[in-house]
Amino acid sequence: MTALLPVVAVALVDRDGRVLLQQRPEGKAMAGLWEFPGGKIDPGETPEAALVRELREELGIDVAEACLAPATFASATLGEKHLLLLLYVCRKWTGQPAPLEGGALRWVRVVEMHALPMPPADKPLIGLLEALL
Repeated sequence: MTALLPVVAVALVDRDGRVLLQQRPEGKAMAGLWEFPGGKIDPGETPEAALVRELREELGIDVAEACLAPATFASATLGEKHLLLLLYVCRKWTGQPAPLEGGALRWVRVVEMHALPMPPADKPLIGLLEALL
C-alpha cells in the first residue's frame, strides 16, 4: 500500500496579479525547480494551520487562515509515496516574503509558469490558476 503524503501550497497573488514562486534549494529533492510555497502537514494539524506555519518558517510572512481560499489540488506518485497537494490562493499577508530556507523567490505572471521548470505535481495547477486569476 502506498503511503499518502498530504502537503499544502499557496499561490500568493500580489496587487499586479503576479504569483510568488520559490526555487527548491540545493541539496533537496528536485533542487532548482520552481514551486508554490508550502510544505508538509504535521500530524494533528489542519491544512490551513500547516500553511500558516510553513509561510512563517519559509518566507517570514504572517497569513490569517481566513485569507486562505481553497483553489484546487494535485495528485501525483513520488517514488514510494503518493503526494496530495492542496493549493490555496492568498491575496493578503503581513510582511515581505524572503527566502529564509534558501533558494530564490520570483514573482511571475501565471502564463509565464508554463516555461519554468516545475515539479510534476505543480504543472497541472497552472491552467486552473489561469482561469481563476
